[in-house]
Amino acid sequence: MNDETVIAHTREWLEKAVIGLNLCPFAKAVHVKKQVRYVVSNARTPDALLAELLTELRHLQSTDPDAIDTTLLIHPYVLTDFLDYNDFLDTVDIATSEPEFDYAFQVASLHPQYQFAGTEVDDIENFSNRAPYPTLHLLREESVDKAVDAFPDADLIADRNIEMLKKLGHEGWEVLGLYR
Repeated sequence: MNDETVIAHTREWLEKAVIGLNLCPFAKAVHVKKQVRYVVSNARTPDALLAELLTELRHLQSTDPDAIDTTLLIHPYVLTDFLDYNDFLDTVDIATSEPEFDYAFQVASLHPQYQFAGTEVDDIENFSNRAPYPTLHLLREESVDKAVDAFPDADLIADRNIEMLKKLGHEGWEVLGLYR
């Protein structure tokens, strides 16, 4: 598996699922403007991934949002087990709250085994956060705030996604040709 393949799979998922199914109504604009940075981590340990996360947050912080608005930190070699990944998210929250970043970022979690609390492993609503590889989606708070202000009923996105995915079902997901 090389970086180009990992990025190609991730981009295909972004285009077909996230944008194609409108799971995130904010994704299309940054994708079309080529403001999404794709970074494949070669980290093999959580500590190494944390170091890369901090590097990417600093990179995002020092880059004009018109050039790079968001980063997908894809890490196919570490935290491949969802429970380990989920535990690591506490570390991610601590990192983004460091004074250096002053809560300027949030991180959305994406994983091929993603499972919301209170759901069964194969429940279709989990697929809204299932990416081909474990991924930390680094978002600027300022950009999220602007997007939410511009989108009516942004707080209903998750509920709408669940309804849409239930209508689509596993068969519909399979038709997309994405990873399951």
